[in-house]
Amino acid sequence: AGPCAAAWVAMRTEISTAAAFITRLLRAAGGIGEEQLRCFRGCLQEVLREHYKHHWFPLVPSKGSGYRCIRINHKMDPLIGKAAGMIGLSHEKLFQLLPSELTLWVDPFEVSYRIGEDGSVCVLYESPQPGGKPTKPLENRTSCKEEWRIGRSSPSKNYNMMTVSS
Repeated sequence: AGPCAAAWVAMRTEISTAAAFITRLLRAAGGIGEEQLRCFRGCLQEVLREHYKHHWFPLVPSKGSGYRCIRINHKMDPLIGKAAGMIGLSHEKLFQLLPSELTLWVDPFEVSYRIGEDGSVCVLYESPQPGGKPTKPLENRTSCKEEWRIGRSSPSKNYNMMTVSS
């Protein structure tokens, strides 16, 4: 077990939390079988593990946060797209099933998400950091619990401003 194996063990919970969350969104939307969802989750975990391998800094958890951020903003996140492609799901299908605006932060000791550009940030997983630093109190989870279900139906107010001419 080399440094890569140690890094995988270190980020396993965060990655499986993120992959489970995206899978749960797909399951809630319906139309995908359990076996396909199980494969998607495994593929996404593998894609994330590979992507984060050299960008995981437990001593400085915010370092590399932008690199690890999973983002759908009227454009499919390439990591979700790649995992979906492995099970034969097209980007078009993903756009129908997932919120059009989703941000998922996968950092050491914390996984959180936001649906919509002005939605509240909800924590999916939080663990105390080694070294005894107190963690911030969790957000009010009751406000977050149902938000991912309704997020798909509320388009962002900034939608028209997001178009960029190439």
